[in-house]
Amino acid sequence: MVRCTHKGCGQEFDPENNGPESCTYHPGAPIFHEGSKSWSCCSDVNKPVLDFDDFMKIPGCAKGQHTDEAPKVAPKPQPAPQANLTMTSSQAGTETYSSAPTPKAPTEAAPAPKIVEEEDDLSVPVPPGTVCRHKGCNVAYESDELHRKEGGAAAECTYHPKPPIFHEGSKVSISATFAALRLANNISQGYLCCKRRVLEFDEFLRIEGCTKGRHVFVPKKTAEPEEEQFTQCRIDHYQTPTEVHASVFAKQADANTSIVKIEENEVFLDLYLPGKKRFRKTLSLWGPVKPDESSYKFFGTKLELKLRKADTRSWTLLEKTDRDLGNINFTFGVGGRTGTIGAKELILDDVNRARV
Repeated sequence: MVRCTHKGCGQEFDPENNGPESCTYHPGAPIFHEGSKSWSCCSDVNKPVLDFDDFMKIPGCAKGQHTDEAPKVAPKPQPAPQANLTMTSSQAGTETYSSAPTPKAPTEAAPAPKIVEEEDDLSVPVPPGTVCRHKGCNVAYESDELHRKEGGAAAECTYHPKPPIFHEGSKVSISATFAALRLANNISQGYLCCKRRVLEFDEFLRIEGCTKGRHVFVPKKTAEPEEEQFTQCRIDHYQTPTEVHASVFAKQADANTSIVKIEENEVFLDLYLPGKKRFRKTLSLWGPVKPDESSYKFFGTKLELKLRKADTRSWTLLEKTDRDLGNINFTFGVGGRTGTIGAKELILDDVNRARV
């Protein structure tokens, strides 16, 4: 028996019994964009998901024969080195510039989240063919004596105890048209528990586990914490001449129970998150807003606030502060869903709008 290398399949098959429609797989490439995950071949049929495990469960959209051929690896793009222009001399009105590669600033890795591993509930029977829940294992259950009994021939599990990570491999300019199509081969992929990183999604699926333990076919139920835990959420923002847009990165906040109140000088947030977590904060706004013309909307990964300014002043910050900030300003942004580079519409003030 050999294992099929088609994306979304991964089953073992007999080459002598390999029919024309025995394999169900994804012929396209994975798409990762702003936390959502889908396949380019069926994104209009299968709704994008947020959790990686749910992404791996998206059923294939094409049928064909199984194969054990190694997928073709596209050549890795080589980004052009960035350079700074520096004036080296100025004589007789002539300025001479030289360029040098921009040194890359060292970055500190964020602390890894605390992971609580699942345990197999040996008192619950397992249907044959159930796949081990551990990442990187993919062993299918056959019997208790083989896979669950201590000392069984295949009871040892080699897996990744921590979740996968996806980081952009290179910083490049992307137009708005292609911003939603950042495929996995542009992203460095790996697991938090080990050092190996790859660019191709097929190589990522083949990263061998780094930890040995017991298989988990039916996890034990864990009691949820009785008390709520208050947590912090990152808030980003930008402004136009008439509005301030803020993004509260509260993933999977409950829109039915959460509370958002927009007042003239304050915004009150009380957001209920999964796992008995809660985020509460009152934003003392830099300037007054019009509550009746302001709005908010919940998304899968964040809460979007659209605050209508009561006057035309430029906000130095989102919130008031007692610190001396000196001569700094909060720059104007551009229109579009995120208000970042590649947005769809340029926002002009009244003076510049009249010139167009």
